[in-house]
Amino acid sequence: MDRFVVIDLETTGNVAAKQDKIIEVGIVVVEDDQITEEFSTMVNPGINIPPFITRLTGITDEDVKDAPTFSDIADTITAMFENSYLVAHNVPFDLGFLNAELAAIGKRSLGNPVLDTVELTRILFPQAPGFKLGILADYLGIEHDNPHRALSDAYVTAKLLIKLKHKVSTLPYETLEHLLKLEKVLKSDLFQLFSNRMEELAYQAVDEGEIIIHKGLAFRNVLIDKREAITVSSSYGDFLDSVYEEDGTMAQNMKKYEKRVGQRVMSEHIYDAFQTKKHALIEAETGTGKSLAYLLPTVYEAVRTNKRIVISTYTTQLQSQLLEHEIPLIKRLVDFPFKVTLLKGKQHYISVEKFANELHNHQQDNYDIALTKAMILVWLLETETGDIDELHLPSHGKLFYKRISADSEGRPDPTSPWYKYSFYQKARRRAQAADIIITNHALLCTDMFNDYQFLPSYDKAIIDEAHHLEETASKHYGLKLDYVNMQHALNQIGSIGDGNWLDQILFNNPSIEEKLPKDRWNDLLSLAKYEMDDFFRTIFQYVLDQPGNQKVLSDVGRIQYRFEEGKEQERYWNIIKEMATRIIFYLRDLIHFLTITSKALTDKNAIEETQLRIDILQSFIDGLEHLFLMDNDTKDVRWIEIEAYGAKNAVYLYSEPIHVATILAECFFDVKESVILTSATLTMKNSFQYIQKRLGLSSDRLETQKIPSPFSYVDQVRVMVPNDFPDVTYGNTDDFIHATCETILSLAEITGGRMLVLFTSYDMLKKSYYLLKESMESEKYVLIAQGISSGSRERLKKNFQTFDQSILLGTSSFWEGVDIPGDDLSCLMIVRLPFQPPNHPVYEAKSIAMKNIGENAFYDLSLPNAVIRFKQGFGRLIRSNNDRGIVFICDARIIKSRYGKYFTESIPQVPIAFNSTAELMKKALDWF
Repeated sequence: MDRFVVIDLETTGNVAAKQDKIIEVGIVVVEDDQITEEFSTMVNPGINIPPFITRLTGITDEDVKDAPTFSDIADTITAMFENSYLVAHNVPFDLGFLNAELAAIGKRSLGNPVLDTVELTRILFPQAPGFKLGILADYLGIEHDNPHRALSDAYVTAKLLIKLKHKVSTLPYETLEHLLKLEKVLKSDLFQLFSNRMEELAYQAVDEGEIIIHKGLAFRNVLIDKREAITVSSSYGDFLDSVYEEDGTMAQNMKKYEKRVGQRVMSEHIYDAFQTKKHALIEAETGTGKSLAYLLPTVYEAVRTNKRIVISTYTTQLQSQLLEHEIPLIKRLVDFPFKVTLLKGKQHYISVEKFANELHNHQQDNYDIALTKAMILVWLLETETGDIDELHLPSHGKLFYKRISADSEGRPDPTSPWYKYSFYQKARRRAQAADIIITNHALLCTDMFNDYQFLPSYDKAIIDEAHHLEETASKHYGLKLDYVNMQHALNQIGSIGDGNWLDQILFNNPSIEEKLPKDRWNDLLSLAKYEMDDFFRTIFQYVLDQPGNQKVLSDVGRIQYRFEEGKEQERYWNIIKEMATRIIFYLRDLIHFLTITSKALTDKNAIEETQLRIDILQSFIDGLEHLFLMDNDTKDVRWIEIEAYGAKNAVYLYSEPIHVATILAECFFDVKESVILTSATLTMKNSFQYIQKRLGLSSDRLETQKIPSPFSYVDQVRVMVPNDFPDVTYGNTDDFIHATCETILSLAEITGGRMLVLFTSYDMLKKSYYLLKESMESEKYVLIAQGISSGSRERLKKNFQTFDQSILLGTSSFWEGVDIPGDDLSCLMIVRLPFQPPNHPVYEAKSIAMKNIGENAFYDLSLPNAVIRFKQGFGRLIRSNNDRGIVFICDARIIKSRYGKYFTESIPQVPIAFNSTAELMKKALDWF
């Protein structure tokens, strides 16, 4: 069968079962990879079209008034599908609607073989940035003239299908063979498509070239270049002149080049710090172009001295920006070659050996796992890094991936036939050969606290997004235990007889099984799992029973409770300690059993894997002992988080050092030659004192510099603060939320939506979202809310930019790193000043420790933290010279309180209006 009929429908809603109806049909026929026929019509649904659908598609009630009903066109449509594949971008949606409409008029459902282009694209183009039709059209260079109209969408889907069929014709036999074994679990009927290609390949010679085939698995052959010493002849001053002069390489290579004085000044300060072996704190305000400012001296210095330099970022988003945009630009700006590589933790890299083993295990192949395996099979033919972050895995696919990451391999074995194909080892070799290693704060801190065994040696480092270093260091010096991970580890080991890891080990070594009391293992495992479940349920209830003033709601909606030995309810706390002791007892017995097994094994891989499982169980024992059975000498803070509306064992246990400054000084700043710490937000009232103290930087080897923004904030921004909002009293936020929502809708009328609203509390965000939903007439604005609307932060941001009249509500991660330039964002609302709640576990412990040595916890900790967070939020509005907008701050403390000036004097000088809400609305209208 080589006839493919592509269909796309526009409907009044998403659910056929809820009486939603078809309003437009677009059909395109593909034969011999050519579009041969088309059909399109409006359909009268017999019901009103919702405003949201009209806004999305442009189809109105007037457009469909004289259109045929579905029954008028049903025979024409079904005739087109005879002896054909039915193809759609999300088959369950389109086929579901078609069959519901056919059933409603008493006609037979369509039973064609189907191809779902969403599923097929996920498999064949696994590195696509997203799988919506518009995103794929951009990614694959397909013209998409009229999105959300049926015929246009059908045409794009047809052209996508042709590209997908072509991609199948490039796959090697081994990959297709594995895909065919997964086909029966997938939605699409792919058997003919794959088996036809396999028949063609069966008689062709294999040309390995770029592709390696090892033990039935095909993957890309990645070569590692050696490091070469390069000579740099010019002085640093001459080098910068060649870049920044009027006819320099910057002007030649950037279309809209604007000279940024601050950028060159920052570059010079960094180079000077490198030469004088000093550390530096550099605050580079928005618009400085700090990435280029630190890359130029870093590249020059690394190549000049032939010594690698590490660049560490907090977010993967900034890593991608550096690798995809800034580094290619730098390569055009400088006249000497250099090597840059990205190095992440082991858990980010796939183990081809583990994956090859899992491919033969089809017992647990549910849909998500089958799709994940299929995506990885094609991705392995393309990836140079083996970094799983290149893929958008389905949710359950992430759990499967844990089993096949390099982290699950144990210690490397150079004698293994798979060793030379290890992506993680190649990443390490690439890092050894690089001039610049880009990494993240998490791996930097892991390396720092483990005697520098993960990153190749380095003397100099750039820490971007440096305001996150203290928090990351605390997390990595601390510990975290949770029910899901502990149970997952036990389930992965498995009981004898269930087909999981231990069962397979013993099956492959029958002589060992005879010596082991297998019933004892199964009993021990069951008891450990039961005790663990009971333990976490007891903790969950213990936290729920605590008085309200001792708990705090985190910004993602979890209840947090700090615990201290000697201050808990003795009777109940002793029960929890006894339970922890029993779990440790069972875990030790399990370790003993695995140790006996390990000693009897002869296969190196099996021994390594067994040791890895032992190490994981031992880490659980160490964590439980630290949290519940050891005296706390007040050097760390311990707390519990629970999902209030989650499962009764949804519990997370944490421990972090109260002070990380001394640790950072001893492990990092004292042993490194020069560390440059930069961010847009390091100062409070133009002083670096706070961040310097928190990070443990001594003044004798420290340079500080503040680089002002090139933007004209006086002309681009107005700050407005209402003087008539209700006071927020503890436990009574309803009036304040009402006033906030009324103001959001009033401002939205003036700005046409295009608003980002930043909350400090997820609870307040949620209440505001539902109140806005209620208050909005006819869904005039598209309302997008973090934690309520589905999708990642990046996805929510893109949805916000897609619709003209949209309002985005965010908390936590939306305060920073979200770039929405130009007209997409005209108004930023800050609902409350971003103070942490005084009973937040980490803040509470730190403030007690500070009070004990006579420091002021509010002015020395809480206020600086809030100011830095506020500056991050403020920075969301103006991202270019052309941006213009309003920052509306609902919290009058910024004007009324004695500490308000710390906020206003920490941002660029801008006009601030403090007036009634009604007056501010007039000012906003005039401003726009």
